[in-house]
Amino acid sequence: MAFNYDKYLRTDKMPTLWCWGCGDGVVLKAVIRAIDTLGWDMNDVCIVSGIGCSGRFSSYVNCNTVHTTHGRAVAYATGIKMANPDKHVIVVTGDGDGLAIGGNHTIHGCRRNINLNHILINNFIYGLTNSQTSPTTPQGFWTVTAQKGNIDPNFDAARLATAAGATFVARENVINADRLTKLFVKGFEHDGYSFFDVFSNCHINLGRKNKMAQATDMLNWIESRCTSKVKFDKMSEEEQKGLFPLGVLHEDNSHIEYTKAYKKVIQAAQNGTKIDFKEIV
Repeated sequence: MAFNYDKYLRTDKMPTLWCWGCGDGVVLKAVIRAIDTLGWDMNDVCIVSGIGCSGRFSSYVNCNTVHTTHGRAVAYATGIKMANPDKHVIVVTGDGDGLAIGGNHTIHGCRRNINLNHILINNFIYGLTNSQTSPTTPQGFWTVTAQKGNIDPNFDAARLATAAGATFVARENVINADRLTKLFVKGFEHDGYSFFDVFSNCHINLGRKNKMAQATDMLNWIESRCTSKVKFDKMSEEEQKGLFPLGVLHEDNSHIEYTKAYKKVIQAAQNGTKIDFKEIV
């Protein structure tokens, strides 16, 4: 039986404004399938997005949604989660939105370990605004702001999130939608900051300007840069260069989630007592 996406979508907004072959649609369907698997009530789900191609994400899902300003999606989502700790909050950003102007908010969301599900759709470019260099654009690639080739070193978003304190960090690409869905299910169940670095294709504003004019060309390029974490861990440091492991890269259940820690602040204020920091750390 075919999966019924319509009950989860704002069908009056269909078709989407994403370019043909864009990986954002794959991420959208994987999120919906993960929500369906978990049996979440859509009245208890809030999707927050910023500006960019990924920013359109919140327009299409039939639940509570907030379309925020550039780089501020994690900040808005933090406020929503603090006010509604029992709700499921999903943040969707791009690599520019989440790592450049919004990088500071991403870092501190990870540091606090607040129970947000942060999906960073990583297409290695500012796609919506016509090909400016982003924090993940590979060195040597042509962009409108690096027309002789990008010389900037780039972020490994998953390593950044892990170092900042996120307690669930994973990476996948849009080539295997079933695997992506399963990863979302696992991360959505985690009680803490869940960060997903999802490699996606922008063959229109990155690929065709770097000899990858078709969606399949760019997807093949993405696949050539990825390997499983199991295989990656067995490689030498030299063999690992230029490759990115897929799967759950970091999971730590030993730290208290932020809204639960903050509840202790409220209780201490109401009771006129001190916080027992042994329970926090």
